[in-house]
Amino acid sequence: MKHTLNAVLVAAGAVAIAVPAWAQTLQTHRIPAALAVEAASGAVEACASQNYRETAVVVDADGQIIAVVRGDGAGIHTIDSATSKAYTSASFKAPSAAIAERLLANPQGAQLGHLPGVLLLGGGLPIKIGDEVVGAIGAAGAPGGDKDEACAKAGLDRIADRLK
Repeated sequence: MKHTLNAVLVAAGAVAIAVPAWAQTLQTHRIPAALAVEAASGAVEACASQNYRETAVVVDADGQIIAVVRGDGAGIHTIDSATSKAYTSASFKAPSAAIAERLLANPQGAQLGHLPGVLLLGGGLPIKIGDEVVGAIGAAGAPGGDKDEACAKAGLDRIADRLK
C-alpha cells in the first residue's frame, strides 16, 4: 500500500512539473444576475412600448440561462426562440443576424444551423466587457428579427454603463 501511494505521489509530481507555463488559470468575467434581469426587463419594456409581445433571455458566455422575462401576452414559443438567439450569439460571439447572414450564404456553413440550440434569426446580441464576450441577450416576439434586435439593444443599453 505504501509503495502504491508513493508511486501515485511521484506520478502527480511529474504531472505538475510537466504543466507548461502558459497553462495558467484563466480570468473571466460574469454578468451578475441582477444586471441580466435588468437587461431582459429593459428589452421587454422597449418592445412593449411599441406594442410587441416580447420575451428576452440573457445567457452567460457558455450559453446557460441567467434570466428570462416573458412579457405580457408573449407566446410560449418566444421563450425558446429568445433562448436560442441568445445561445447562438454567445456561442459564435457575434449578433445572431450576422451569423445567419454568414452561414446561410455558405451551403456548408449553413449546416451549423442544425446544431442544437442554434437559431439563425436576428434578435441575439453578445454582451461584452471590453473585447470579452461575457454572455448574450436574445429577444423574440416582435414582427421581425430586426425589431427583436432593436429591443435586445435597448436592454443592453440599460446596463451598458455597468459592464466593467
